[in-house]
Amino acid sequence: MRLAGDVAGTRKAVTDILQLCFEARAWKTLSDQIVVLSKRRGQLKQAVTAMVQQAMQFIDKTPDIETRIELIKTLNSVSAGKIYVEIERARLIKKLAKIKEEQGLIAEAADLMQEIAVETFGAMAKTEKIAFILEQVRLCLDRQDYVRAQILSRKISPRVFDVDPSKEKKKPKEGDNVVEEAPADIPSLLELKRIYYELMIRYYSHNNDYLEICRCYKAIYEIPSVKENPADWTPILRKICWYLVLAPHDPMQSSLLNSTLEDKNLSEIPSFKHLLKQLVTMEVIQWNTLWETYKNDFENENISGSSLGEKAAEDLKQRIIEHNILVVSKYYARITLKRLAELLCLSVQEAEKHLSDMVVSKALIAKIDRPMGIVCFQTEKDSNDILNSWAANLEKLLDLVEKSCHQIHKETMVHKAALKV
Repeated sequence: MRLAGDVAGTRKAVTDILQLCFEARAWKTLSDQIVVLSKRRGQLKQAVTAMVQQAMQFIDKTPDIETRIELIKTLNSVSAGKIYVEIERARLIKKLAKIKEEQGLIAEAADLMQEIAVETFGAMAKTEKIAFILEQVRLCLDRQDYVRAQILSRKISPRVFDVDPSKEKKKPKEGDNVVEEAPADIPSLLELKRIYYELMIRYYSHNNDYLEICRCYKAIYEIPSVKENPADWTPILRKICWYLVLAPHDPMQSSLLNSTLEDKNLSEIPSFKHLLKQLVTMEVIQWNTLWETYKNDFENENISGSSLGEKAAEDLKQRIIEHNILVVSKYYARITLKRLAELLCLSVQEAEKHLSDMVVSKALIAKIDRPMGIVCFQTEKDSNDILNSWAANLEKLLDLVEKSCHQIHKETMVHKAALKV
């Protein structure tokens, strides 16, 4: 049959041989037969595919873990380098990695998974590809290999989760690769979206990148199933607020802060709305009062499995000081260091240090005259800038005079008309 090129007959013969081995519970013979049949001269691709697919169904029915590993390794060696059974090989590796992980060999499991580049598999379902890459990322995070975790996570574009799957289904054209259906145990696209962002939160928590963590929580918060259930979105919205407060001041943080404040759901947790309002308002925040008010909430957030801890508490204080310095720079052109320290509730040395750090990070422009103890928040202007500002001021003044003349003229006309009547 094989030499005659009879596909259906060869496939049936191969599967019957494997079925007989399985029914006899001859696991060693089964492995040997798989190797022998795959190495036959001119063996048909369809026969090898059918054989691998059938043997994969026997994996879960093996009597012990050693036999299971042996069978998976045999199938793995048979399918290695064969493009027509690449999806089956990926699934086999995933099963083997799971066994290794259960045995506590995280590093081995991660190494096994990294060998497979599923993004190149044309016939694999999109959800299965994403699930496989997410598993690779998770194992890298478990072994604390953050560099590789980031490289692997970049294989998934966040935009893929926003595609509507109902619109995407179209009939394949002739000559196109037929995409296989994903197995039943693969989560849906929205579930994968949540898993992806939860893994990214683990990655960004390692670097204390608060703004990115906040954006990940924001993406989870936007998932319809989360947004419909108050029990789900309330803790996530609390975390969004905390990480927004912890994130350094920059344009992205400001836009997220304002969009979160406009969220109607925020009125359900008024204490957090008040916290964000304080950050938006251009007024000095008293650190001691704020910490007393929110200390319990902050510590409870830590208990709920978030990574808020001592480092985050220090960062929170730092953010409040930075906010206060920005407020002072808005209202004062020049201020003594002593008065600045009083407003910030810090010593002169600490105030100077925080101010210097903000100047270095280009968060604001300031110069300190240390002998005089004066901070100047104004930038030095050249003669052109000064002349331009004078010209603009004169223009405004003339506009105001002209408007006033118009108003007086209008009033006079109205009174004249009234007198005539």
